[in-house]
Amino acid sequence: MVACSHNGPTEPEPPDPALAAQGKDIFRFDTFGDETFWTDTLRLHEVIQSAVDPTTALGVGLKVDAEALPAAVVQGIQDGSISLTSPTTTVALLKLNAVVGVVGTVETVNGKDTLTRVGVSCALCHSTVDNSFAAGIGRRLDGWPNHDLNPGAILALSPAPSAEQKAVFTSWGSGKYDPRFNFDGQNGPQVIPPAYGLLGIDRITVTGDGNDVAYWNRYVGVTQMHGHGAFSEPRTGVNVDNPPDLISSKLAPLQAYQLSLAAPPPPAGSFDPAAAERGRLVFTGAAQCATCHSGPLLTDANLRLHSPADVVSEPEPNGEPSYASRSATKMYRTAPLHGLWQHPPYFHNGIASTLEDVVERYDSKKALHLSAEQKADLVQYLKSL
Repeated sequence: MVACSHNGPTEPEPPDPALAAQGKDIFRFDTFGDETFWTDTLRLHEVIQSAVDPTTALGVGLKVDAEALPAAVVQGIQDGSISLTSPTTTVALLKLNAVVGVVGTVETVNGKDTLTRVGVSCALCHSTVDNSFAAGIGRRLDGWPNHDLNPGAILALSPAPSAEQKAVFTSWGSGKYDPRFNFDGQNGPQVIPPAYGLLGIDRITVTGDGNDVAYWNRYVGVTQMHGHGAFSEPRTGVNVDNPPDLISSKLAPLQAYQLSLAAPPPPAGSFDPAAAERGRLVFTGAAQCATCHSGPLLTDANLRLHSPADVVSEPEPNGEPSYASRSATKMYRTAPLHGLWQHPPYFHNGIASTLEDVVERYDSKKALHLSAEQKADLVQYLKSL
């Protein structure tokens, strides 16, 4: 069965370009005052100043914006006169605003550049780079999830968490983060999602808790980045008020920028067009994908949510509690598929490493009995989205 378009014949209104331009700076550089957490509580500025050189930073998935580097710095990195194994270089990169998603205040103390404050922005998890200069160094790709990032390892660098907390953090691995652990104490890391291709989609989180991007931006900004503002969700009992409010006035432009980020097209030559066309017929037919992945956005998220019993990513790995059970809706939305080629692993919990794994899991869980040829063609179609 092929479902109809979820939103009728009208195209969603594109965001206002001027508002989106404001949101771009907010997305990249605004911390909402979260330095009070990352500096005053976690004391990460001390750790960075003394022990985090660029090689270490790149090793935990942090990225460097090559376009923020002056020519002299580029030359120094290339000829080796600027050391990538010295924390002093990391401080210099922060002074240039070149570390994606990390915002530092660098002051001269006793004649030396000293990192006195550090915070994070949305770009920490939801931007990466194109590696055009070197691995981890290149032009920004906003909205692309940073699946090299190891947020747990970064948190564990701080002297503030307990040994038990650090054990949880280091268990997450690259590309995963648990945005509810600090409230319910349950350990169920989720794959960092993309922040592109959201225009026209009302429920943008995996469990569809809110009805717009601003809901999740407020949740993350206040409760995970620990910025200053307020977030309340009676359905989960989360109620955080951290004045003064430095986030509410920025939600509209931030959302506009995120809605302006289109899903990236597949690279040329990355799929077989003839097989993809056959796979499209499998998608809408024998595989039954279009029953839920419907309409131009390939999701029915604006119409309905789905019970955990109906999704093939359950049960969670390692006996973890259902992520939906920890959410406000207790349900899952159907993920949109455009740009799917770009962000393995798949499903909210990363249970499928490749698109081949995705298809095999659906075939098995839904008892579809697809042939090997149908599966291969379906993978090619998914790569083409």
